[in-house]
Amino acid sequence: MTRRLPLIALSAISVAFAAAPLAALMAQPQDAGAFYIAEIANPMDATRVAAGGVAWTCEGTSCAASRGTARPLRICRELKRKAGAITRFTVDGEPLADEKLARCNA
Repeated sequence: MTRRLPLIALSAISVAFAAAPLAALMAQPQDAGAFYIAEIANPMDATRVAAGGVAWTCEGTSCAASRGTARPLRICRELKRKAGAITRFTVDGEPLADEKLARCNA
């Protein structure tokens, strides 16, 4: 019986170390790894929307999507049609230029 206690403790430690990286991945924000990130003026009722050929996941005024095949400006315009005014649009970590953002919202 006394030999099992160290074995149980060792097993518990192993499980804890194995679960730590998984917990870190689960704690990342929803837009981690997203290719497109958009900030919309007003929150949407829906949490998921298809626009510009990509599936968007939205929470409040923040929306994120994986990479699509259309030009970023077209994707931005399609999202604007579904979600309303876009206040910020980021493509692969780079914000859309102010003049392109204005064209997106036109």
